Amino acid sequence: MKTISFDDFLQLELRVGRIISAKVFAQARKPAYILEVDFGEAIGVRKSSAQITALYQPDELVGRLVVAVINFPAKQIGPLMSECLVTGFHNAAGEVALCVPDQAVPLGTRLL
Repeated sequence: MKTISFDDFLQLELRVGRIISAKVFAQARKPAYILEVDFGEAIGVRKSSAQITALYQPDELVGRLVVAVINFPAKQIGPLMSECLVTGFHNAAGEVALCVPDQAVPLGTRLL
C-alpha cells in the first residue's frame, strides 16, 4: 500500500449527498443503477452509475444518504455522463455495500 500525505487526502472531495432518483441502467455492461444525488444548494445534483444492484432495489435507495467523490472528472459510461463516484465496500460475497454516514448530516458536508 502506498502512503500518502494528509494534503494528498485533502485533494479528494468526499461529500454527503441524498439519492433523489434511482433507475435501472439498462445499457450498462454490468448490472447498475443510474443515481441522481443531491449534494445541497452549493453543489447541486449530480448523476452517477453505481454497480450496487445485488444489495439494493431502486425504490429503497431514494432518500438514502451516501458518500461520493465529487471532484473526479466527469466520465462517459455508455449514454450516461457520470459526474460523481458513489463509494462503497465489497462484502464477503463481492457485493457492494454503500458507504453511508450513521447520523443525519447536512447535504454537501465534507468527509474529514
